[in-house]
Amino acid sequence: MVSRGQSAQCTTNHPVHVPHEWHEPGDLVIGAMASHIYYIVPKVSFKKHPSQDFYDAPCKVLTKFYQQILALVFAVDEINKNPRLLPNVSLGFHIYDSYYDSKMTYRNTLDLLFKSHHFVPNYRCGIQKNVIGVIGGLSSDTSWCMANVLGLFKIPQISYGLFQPAINYGTKFPSFYRMVPNEDLQYQGIIQLLLHFRWKWVGLITPTNEAGERFLQTIEPMLFKNGMCSAFTERLKFNMNYNSNKLEMAEDSRILFTTFTTSKANAILLYGESRFSIWLSAVLSTMELYQLLFPQKKSRDGKVWITTTQIDFILYSLQKLTVNIRMFHGAISFAIHSKEIHNFKDFLQIIRPHWTDTDGFIQDFWEDAFSCSLSNSTHSTFSDNICTGEEMLESLPAPYFEMTMTGHSYSVYNAVYALAHALNSMHLAGAIRNRRDAKGKLSPWYADPWQLHSFLQRISFNNSAGEEIVLNEYGELAAGFDITNLVTFPNNSYVRVKVGSLDPQAPPGKELTINEDRIKWNRRFTKVPPLSIYMETCVSCPADQYPNSGQDLCIPKIPNFLAFDETLAIFSSSSALLFSLITILVLGIFIKHRNTAIVKANNRSLTYGLLISLLLCFLSSLLLIGKPNMVTCLLRQTAFGIVFSVALSSILAKTILVVLAFMATKPGSNMRKWVGKELAYSIVFSCSIVQVGICVLWLATSPPFPDVDMHSMPEEIIFLCNEGSVSMFYCVLGYMGFLAIISFTIAFLARKLPDTFNEAKFITFSMLVFCSVWLSFIPTYLSTRGKYMVAVEIFSIFASGAGLLACIFTPKCYIIVVRPDLNNKEQLIQRKL
Repeated sequence: MVSRGQSAQCTTNHPVHVPHEWHEPGDLVIGAMASHIYYIVPKVSFKKHPSQDFYDAPCKVLTKFYQQILALVFAVDEINKNPRLLPNVSLGFHIYDSYYDSKMTYRNTLDLLFKSHHFVPNYRCGIQKNVIGVIGGLSSDTSWCMANVLGLFKIPQISYGLFQPAINYGTKFPSFYRMVPNEDLQYQGIIQLLLHFRWKWVGLITPTNEAGERFLQTIEPMLFKNGMCSAFTERLKFNMNYNSNKLEMAEDSRILFTTFTTSKANAILLYGESRFSIWLSAVLSTMELYQLLFPQKKSRDGKVWITTTQIDFILYSLQKLTVNIRMFHGAISFAIHSKEIHNFKDFLQIIRPHWTDTDGFIQDFWEDAFSCSLSNSTHSTFSDNICTGEEMLESLPAPYFEMTMTGHSYSVYNAVYALAHALNSMHLAGAIRNRRDAKGKLSPWYADPWQLHSFLQRISFNNSAGEEIVLNEYGELAAGFDITNLVTFPNNSYVRVKVGSLDPQAPPGKELTINEDRIKWNRRFTKVPPLSIYMETCVSCPADQYPNSGQDLCIPKIPNFLAFDETLAIFSSSSALLFSLITILVLGIFIKHRNTAIVKANNRSLTYGLLISLLLCFLSSLLLIGKPNMVTCLLRQTAFGIVFSVALSSILAKTILVVLAFMATKPGSNMRKWVGKELAYSIVFSCSIVQVGICVLWLATSPPFPDVDMHSMPEEIIFLCNEGSVSMFYCVLGYMGFLAIISFTIAFLARKLPDTFNEAKFITFSMLVFCSVWLSFIPTYLSTRGKYMVAVEIFSIFASGAGLLACIFTPKCYIIVVRPDLNNKEQLIQRKL
């Protein structure tokens, strides 16, 4: 653990302690989770403790995000110097890093609450930290992990970077607040921006993750509704793996190079987080190499990058000589609304490597930002260049550090003040009490974190920039966004120029205001503002057609059903006929030898009924082949369900008769009157009539009907039988399963009865096969579409029917045909004896 007088390094090997933290004690402590350090963690080797694997991994410093840490420190320092806010009390803070890793976020969140020098969950050891609220995290993953822990203890959490709709968070985590606006407003702003510049042909780039998919599912319908089309949608595998300190990105560079050389779209909407911009900058720089290798396929000049609020343009120190940020010149970005805070720039100018003994982040920041090694460093990668300690933060280009307060830092600053004002309101309301600390000293202020919620929920104050900070009913900031324009310079730096705003209080459709005169467009554009139109109007293809790769032509979708002339259908039909012939052959054998002992021993009528029902089961699979029509749709599942129920009922009757026949052989047994054809017929009829009733109810209320599915497969139309009532379909399957389980249970219990009457062990195996097939059928059936869904059901019918046929009748046919000498009552009794 980093203590006073110590500083951690990225390359330090601490198998147990967290190497980066900043702790300043106070009467009340604000916890925080930064996102400053990123470890490139390899797969766990299982050769040493996993935490040691983590800290031994190479470490990357997101130097620009150090400002967010400093914004919290600056806000706490301001509050402690303000006699009108929290008088006679000192605020402290304890900052950890999430390392962009869920495991470390969970661990460090617990450390914030309970750790002194030993990690004991749910216990405070040594001097207790009175953590009254926690600020963080920057990303949705970090915020979610923190909320899972903090919500248990009702500790207020204020996120400064989570933009997804907060309704679910508010429901699951009532202790969760956000110092940023709702993302839904940003979506409206994107659409209004595109409408303002009449950009109807837009490319979309997102990382391949849940957030990226959620963005596409939201924005694409909005584009279509407003007469716009997506020229391309690239889901890129955002991975920060390094090979010899170089990002592995060749494949994605080829993808984007191909896209950019073929697409006529000039407007590109970029969604992701700040680390995605690091990776994308490297990818786009690699594209320049492809242009040298393939000059005949030159990328279309000029792109307008439209970036969402989550993205900040940052770079790693290793990219200083390899990545050119100027490719983003002219980008239009949505940003968290912010104002310059008085004295914050002066505060940044006094920052030096040894300005405080408690900052556990600054050594790695300083060495990485200025590519030098501090005198007390033992593991620096910049040992050839010694830091003077007098380097100036203002000399760093903007991708590595900014002197003006960024939107995220502004959110952190306001989050600290929100907690302070809530505490102050709590004090004025008389809810603050005194208590004695571990040394017996009377503490003037003590607050239970859960008490802050009623004050945070109605918080309203003016910050030092004169802006009113208010949270809405969902616990999110009631504010808008700034629209900024990125202006880059030859030294790889940039400035962000405010060119507009997004105001949620404005009339509908007027939320966006843009000052075009302030925008600096990409230097390659010959006309400004640029055009991004391919067609005057974007027209969606009809439901039975799909667009070609150039998205300028609609192509008819291909019908999808199991036609009789397809290989799969031919194989299925042949298999159905083969199994039917085998069943007929077995039935013929049993009829021919109907007076032999083995046929008579197990009730001939039930055997004939079972074989006939299996024959119909195999033949019912033919109803699934071909284009669905009204007749086949009505018969497909109902016929299959009824004939299989008859088969299972016959098996159940045979199993029960085996048990009763054995019990009837005992002296003085009253079971003889129950053994007979009447009982067998009653069981088959009563069990089958239930399934018939289910099917009749199904057909009477919500029968299956021919239908088409035009959306599940982009290039095909699926012709199918709509089940009408899915619940009734699963009732049919469920009843079959019920009969199978009952038969299996009785047969399993009776499997060791004497062989003379025992068919139970064969039935046990057959039911085991049957249940296995249909248990695996349901998930497989639900995960397939079109003809393959039909094929799964056909295969299940064949597998289960063949399993019953083989397990029950193969041993009997062997004796009847191959060993007729055993087919008599005396031999059967001798085998048992």
